[in-house]
Amino acid sequence: MRILVVDDHKNTRLTLGTILRRSRHEVETVGTGAAALQLLDAERFDIVVTDLHLGDIDGMEVLAKTRAVAPQTEVIVITAFGTITSAVRAVKLGAYDYVTKPIQRDQILSIIGKIVEERHGSKEDRRRHHDSRIVQDFISQDAKIQSLLSLVERVAQVDVPVLILGESGTGKELIAQRIHQLSPRRDKPFVAINCGALPENLQESELFGHRKGSFTGATEEKKGLLEEAESGTVLLDEIAEMSQTTQVKLLRALQDGEIRHVGSNEVTYMKCRIIASTNKDLVKLVDAGKFRDDLLFRLNVMQIKIPPLRERVEDIPLLTEKFIGAFNSIYKKNVTGITPEALSRLQQDPWAGNVRELKNCIERAVFMCNSSMIDTQDLSPVPSIPPSELSQKLLKDLEKGHILETLRKTRWNQKQAAAELGIGETTLWRKIKKFGLKIDHQ
Repeated sequence: MRILVVDDHKNTRLTLGTILRRSRHEVETVGTGAAALQLLDAERFDIVVTDLHLGDIDGMEVLAKTRAVAPQTEVIVITAFGTITSAVRAVKLGAYDYVTKPIQRDQILSIIGKIVEERHGSKEDRRRHHDSRIVQDFISQDAKIQSLLSLVERVAQVDVPVLILGESGTGKELIAQRIHQLSPRRDKPFVAINCGALPENLQESELFGHRKGSFTGATEEKKGLLEEAESGTVLLDEIAEMSQTTQVKLLRALQDGEIRHVGSNEVTYMKCRIIASTNKDLVKLVDAGKFRDDLLFRLNVMQIKIPPLRERVEDIPLLTEKFIGAFNSIYKKNVTGITPEALSRLQQDPWAGNVRELKNCIERAVFMCNSSMIDTQDLSPVPSIPPSELSQKLLKDLEKGHILETLRKTRWNQKQAAAELGIGETTLWRKIKKFGLKIDHQ
């Protein structure tokens, strides 16, 4: 295994490097997050082991970068005892596991051993595991969702592009995974690419690859993610954030199947299936000249729209029960349920963040609960306005106000604010930019 170790403490780097090299792994070590991001741009690793608190940038940024540019690379988080909650949040954001300091040789080797075992396990075993996880995660008794899942089964068998629409937190990636696992491509890779997490100047290189020397920092030739997916499925999440230049190249790939590396005129051919997803109105973006209409036509062959949680409130008890069980295990609690009053309060919330927001709410409630049942005092404050009276503008205003209030409370410490909001720092940065929030010294 090729492993990148990121830690600002020299002794930790030496210790981990020695342990891993003696176990016959190829190891690179760096002392800053910036150095890690530079390496991740230029090279590929099987595993990244990163401390949460680095000297320059947060380990969450290393995690986000790895998940964006190399979705098949596993990330292990290192944390001190006092930051276990942050480590658990990192796992939720895509980290494979976490280890606490001081690092124990047997523990880190055991985690890496599991990764090696999974990488070398049979494709059929991995497929069965992935299928069961997806089916378990998308819980619903709503008629609209059942109809949607039925459509997904049919769409999976037709090898054409799919456009998945839905607000943030509705489960767009889960639907994309389900399409992949029900399709004839199920034994091939599933690669999720967050277009919003890729800087505009790197989007083309990451998706299509580049030739050595084609731009500053291109120290070696690199395949793009569309090539690395082989005959599998690629999810282009947040497709609305794709630059105009990259949109043109993606259109060519969809029309002719042609891929050209940055800096090369040689043509390779795309074999993967493309699924795109967004929470934006692409038609409005086309009208505004920010998204190509011909690309929209190519992507929108099959469309799946996921309803927001406020339109299927009967699913809230099911989801709440599931999340309570999951967080009981993480926080070593024995919460058996939720009181009728607390459940009623949850069902009145507009859930601007949908299932993801509900999950974060239940996580906080399980953590705060000191009895066997979650009650109203364990829940974060929720608006009392009936969901039916909330327009989309009001929902955005509520989200904007909540984020601004949290930023003021934490004196614009984005790391702390993101933790309190239950979202990643990259997500918070995008929302600050989206809402045009600025320090007002209040």
